[in-house]
Amino acid sequence: MNSPIRVKSEVGKLRRVLLHRPGQELENLMPQYLSRQLFEDIPYLVHAREEHDQFAQTLRESGVEVCYLLDLVAEAVAEPSVQEQFVSDFIAEIGLSVRGMEDEVREYLLSLPVPQMLANMVRGVRKSDLGQQEPRHLVDYIDDAYPFFVDPMPNLYFTRDPFFMVDGGVCISSMANAVRARETLFGQYLFTHHPLYQNTPMLHARIDPFSIEGGDVLVLSPEVVAVGISQRTDPHAVEALAQRLICEETGISRVLAIDIPKTRSYMHLDTVMTMVDADKFTIHPSILPAVRTFSLTKKNGALAIEPEKRKLAESLADALHVEKVTMIHCGGTSAIDAAREQWNDGTNTLAVAPGEVIAFSRNYVTNGILREHGVTVHEIPSAELSRGRGGPRCMSMPLWRE
Repeated sequence: MNSPIRVKSEVGKLRRVLLHRPGQELENLMPQYLSRQLFEDIPYLVHAREEHDQFAQTLRESGVEVCYLLDLVAEAVAEPSVQEQFVSDFIAEIGLSVRGMEDEVREYLLSLPVPQMLANMVRGVRKSDLGQQEPRHLVDYIDDAYPFFVDPMPNLYFTRDPFFMVDGGVCISSMANAVRARETLFGQYLFTHHPLYQNTPMLHARIDPFSIEGGDVLVLSPEVVAVGISQRTDPHAVEALAQRLICEETGISRVLAIDIPKTRSYMHLDTVMTMVDADKFTIHPSILPAVRTFSLTKKNGALAIEPEKRKLAESLADALHVEKVTMIHCGGTSAIDAAREQWNDGTNTLAVAPGEVIAFSRNYVTNGILREHGVTVHEIPSAELSRGRGGPRCMSMPLWRE
């Protein structure tokens, strides 16, 4: 597959990664609308940016080229006609909050320089940005307290979710929550208009009817992908993706569908399990009794689905062609430490090379256990970033791994 991206592993040497540096969208979070925005708290932007900059610097010091999403999208929408279409598509998906102000919002965004236009699309458009507006509709009199014409997109710094890479192809996610659906437009335009990335094969479209998000997809090897069936990824989408990956020319011959509990704290597979070496995984021990695994392969020219009768570790070892895999428990043997550190993304590590990961410093128990198993751990601060419920893997999208 001739492609500008390559992701055939979770742990191969990371060479290029995509991030989004948190912006003013975090300062447009309001307490009464937090649940709608999928947040429990409001990060302090100044410190969140400092933490994110340290994350980026740690990646660079590990030999990784850091790319920023809005920089690449700015290059993708350089032509005025593309900008106009992008803004039109964006406004079409805003929802009811714009309330008859579509033309004014469109003109406002298109009047800005492209970098500022994109930043404002992400931060949201306050009513005050457009000046005093006379009421036009009944709803303007009834519901004039809501302060936005365009809601902010505070989850965008979790670049893992709105699109994800498998082999040399990109999958544009179908997001489970409407509040995150507009994030995938940035990926859509990046991978259809950017000079470098526009020819990337597309393996999943954002308009597919069943939800699937990148946090549920782990590329275990050039032949095997694990996909979580979670709060945000539907089994129909897993089967459809497996059909494309296995029955088309991608090199993937097996998909492990891993059914995990459907709760907020376990929203994606990578919140309870990540790969840290060729034969090692972090795992939240509390999920193990509830996990079910299914193997999807090609037999007689069609997709075949078989429940796995083995334990998860045995299924992973078989898929990876190793004698055994080591499951490193988040929090060790303490149920209290495990619950606390999983909530703070102790299992959400990002491998920059085999046996070398980036992790949040606050998860010191799990980080110590990883080191005991020979894993090099680069710790980054996370007092503010972790308030969004996502760790280093959530905050990164690899574009190229060796």
